[in-house]
Amino acid sequence: MNKPRLAWAITGSGHYIKECLNFLLTLDDVDLYLSQAAEEVIKMYGFKLADIREKMPVYRDKAASSPPVGLFYTGYYHTFVMAPATSNTVAKCVLGISDSLVTNLYSQAGKCRVPSIVYPCDIAPEMETTAPKGQRVMVYPRKIDLDATEKLSTLEYTQLVKSVEALITSVTARLAVVAKDGSIE
Repeated sequence: MNKPRLAWAITGSGHYIKECLNFLLTLDDVDLYLSQAAEEVIKMYGFKLADIREKMPVYRDKAASSPPVGLFYTGYYHTFVMAPATSNTVAKCVLGISDSLVTNLYSQAGKCRVPSIVYPCDIAPEMETTAPKGQRVMVYPRKIDLDATEKLSTLEYTQLVKSVEALITSVTARLAVVAKDGSIE
């Protein structure tokens, strides 16, 4: 088997998506998974799918059974990253619903004891974010969304991060551990 890779999923959130994608595009040995909404959102924020494909394999949510999730069972992935993650995806993950490519990836990563790093879009009662045309806007996540984010942080094999800087630090640290000892534990 080749060296294990990083699986990264993007959902339909625009919350710091440019920063997440810019960091992602600096990494090697990554496979990118896009929800249907993510395909729309990355275009709204000025990214071209063809350009991303030049850097890494891209898998889209097109099959009902989410065939790529089986790669977790073969040790193909050492880590799963979901960044950014919508409140919808977070809620489904908390409830154990795996009815899409991304929620299936999260579920199967956990079942295979593969660590997940998740950057949810709803992390505080008041947040500033960037809209597709670049303007800064305030958003006010609902209590139910913040509760789901908190619950997600308690699930096994899940590390929740609350900023792009924390995401970069966590992913970089995980990659260093994997590079050092080749461990996928």
